[in-house]
Amino acid sequence: MVTSVFNNTQLFGKETSPHKVDCLVTGVTGLVGNNVARLLLNRGLSVRGLVRQHGQGSTRALDGLSLETVTGTFESEQALQHAVNGATYVIHAAAMVHLGRRHMAEMRRINVDGTRLIAQAARRTGARLIHVSSVDALGLRADGTPADEETTKGGLLECPYVLTKREAEMAVLEEVSRGLDAVIVNPVYMIGPWDWKPSSGRMLLEVGNGWGRFAPPGSNDFVDVRDVATGIFSAMQCGQTGRRYILGGHSLSYLEAWRTFARVAGRMQPLGNALPAVVQTAGWFGDLAGLFFRHELPVNSAAAEMSMLPHHFSYARAQAELGYAFRPFETTVQDAWNWFLDYGYARSMRGRPVLAR
Repeated sequence: MVTSVFNNTQLFGKETSPHKVDCLVTGVTGLVGNNVARLLLNRGLSVRGLVRQHGQGSTRALDGLSLETVTGTFESEQALQHAVNGATYVIHAAAMVHLGRRHMAEMRRINVDGTRLIAQAARRTGARLIHVSSVDALGLRADGTPADEETTKGGLLECPYVLTKREAEMAVLEEVSRGLDAVIVNPVYMIGPWDWKPSSGRMLLEVGNGWGRFAPPGSNDFVDVRDVATGIFSAMQCGQTGRRYILGGHSLSYLEAWRTFARVAGRMQPLGNALPAVVQTAGWFGDLAGLFFRHELPVNSAAAEMSMLPHHFSYARAQAELGYAFRPFETTVQDAWNWFLDYGYARSMRGRPVLAR
């Protein structure tokens, strides 16, 4: 592995810009960023990864990868500019993801202000920016039919995550109006390997641990993160400047998805959908528990409300302009579950998989 790590003092002490590199990837230890970095390296491109100060959480996620890393935070314009310098492409995959009603200030600092600084840095150097947003920055249609990139905003809970992802897109488009070459991609719900946190794969782990007796009553689009990484690569090459592309997936109810999770993990099938009133009550109890523990829990009223929505989007534009496609859902689930087993996030005892402690 060829990895060079600089702290901010060393970075700023240099009189010249960093050497040329094909791609800078922010959020390189996260689900999307890690898969993107691996795809780029496999295609022979040079990669620089931006990691948090002191490289927190990066050791395992980047082990064995021949890439350069730089440390920095999204509060430092100088650090971000230095990370961008010399890069032909910038894939901005870093974000704070939390469905809840708290953390607006922190999310705005990372998701909005950090994105603005990255976009400004890319504009100054002439790099092409691929901003990894979310379909939660878009709107839903009242009749439940799949929304697209131009659907009027609305239909989603206006929680901090939704608002800040929307504001981050606005920050990117403001820089496009000033000359930035940028494309926005909007992935749907992603699962797959290299989920080190883990993030969205936690749903699969919970069902695999036998906690999936009753699924939420809503629905979502599910996709393999590796197909999203390929879509991002296509957007680098042929996406139109200032244009959004939904990187969609399989339209499934949560019950249908959980049945596949349970089948792959060898668990008992879900008994059915939870009643909306039960989901809402669980969310309220989560809010109360969050007050007691002094931090917002994953189960809260905002997450509960989002889980009851029909959350579907059309990927027709990405399919037509980027050649976007995705693999069968069961293949994705099997690969994700095998990865969790291989890396110790889950284990199988007497043929029954359980979440590793």
